[in-house]
Amino acid sequence: MMNSDKTEPAVKLTKDGSTTLFSSLFNQYYHNPNGAVAESRHVFFETTNLAGLLRSDKPLTIFETGFGTGLNLVLCLDYIRQSLRKIPVTFKSVEAYPIKAQTARDLSFGSESFLNKQVPVLAEIFDGLKPGMNQAGINPLLKLELFWGKFEDTPDFSENHIADKNLASFILHDPFSPDVNPGLWTPDVFKQLYQISTSDAILATYCAATSARAAMAVANWNVARARGALGKREMTIASKSAEKLLTFKRLNENRLKERFEKGDFG
Repeated sequence: MMNSDKTEPAVKLTKDGSTTLFSSLFNQYYHNPNGAVAESRHVFFETTNLAGLLRSDKPLTIFETGFGTGLNLVLCLDYIRQSLRKIPVTFKSVEAYPIKAQTARDLSFGSESFLNKQVPVLAEIFDGLKPGMNQAGINPLLKLELFWGKFEDTPDFSENHIADKNLASFILHDPFSPDVNPGLWTPDVFKQLYQISTSDAILATYCAATSARAAMAVANWNVARARGALGKREMTIASKSAEKLLTFKRLNENRLKERFEKGDFG
């Protein structure tokens, strides 16, 4: 499970001045080459209004599929920094192929000075990471629970954990694309995410593939399209609550289910 030098992703500069990684294992960038920070802000924080809620005192648990470089964690910290929050946020994430601490040290967030100051924090997280569940207090208002392992083995999906009602209000679905990592875009995956979510949870992803949207619909998510980031025409946003999608263009979930059942997506 440990990474070798041969498979360690390479640091690449994106057009907004921030860096991302290129995975030789998946032959894909971790983030949009047009801007790593800009894409994540748009897809996961601004479109979903997670940014606004992080500036409030609403209790929040966030679940992320694919910790990657830790970018979404430090963005979460940045929004909290700009707030008057008093209630902590729990940030849960899972990563099957964590990067090395030295790779994290080589990351840059362009002109965003606060994010750049968090690079040593990320390096420390990766340096101390062990297989299984890892916990860290990033600051008094942000707790990280990072699982090193396969998605399906994440403790959050156990019946006992779900019964604890520590459910996620936001799902940041950020694995590699369905073309190279199809196992994380199935109805079973979206059913598991549905089970650990609150009744008004929002799921966001950069992906606009019809097959992925159909898998969400089969798992009973309400699904909509939203404006994409940095040259991408669309992204996908979903929710258990139809009301949460009133400002977006809803898709026909029944039609998506029919197409999935017919085998239109292979």
